[in-house]
Amino acid sequence: MEAHMRTFSTADLNKHVGDVTDAARRGPVFITHHRKPRYVLMAIEDFERMRGKTDRRKQFTLDTMPAEIEEGLLALADSYEKDGGAND
Repeated sequence: MEAHMRTFSTADLNKHVGDVTDAARRGPVFITHHRKPRYVLMAIEDFERMRGKTDRRKQFTLDTMPAEIEEGLLALADSYEKDGGAND
């Protein structure tokens, strides 16, 4: 086990879930069962970063664009047109 990771037993998890989850928010924690590391609890952001899934941007084409994005872009274009375009 790594020295900087906190360790809790499964009994700790059952009795003090708030303390364990608070620790997991700050960094991954080991959960032990019968004094052996069995699980790792971590914040979802840490897990996604570990798996390389931190970029939540979505891709779409003009045909698959969600209605709320299309409406926002059209409103932005209208505003841009009313203001006379870019003021360079």
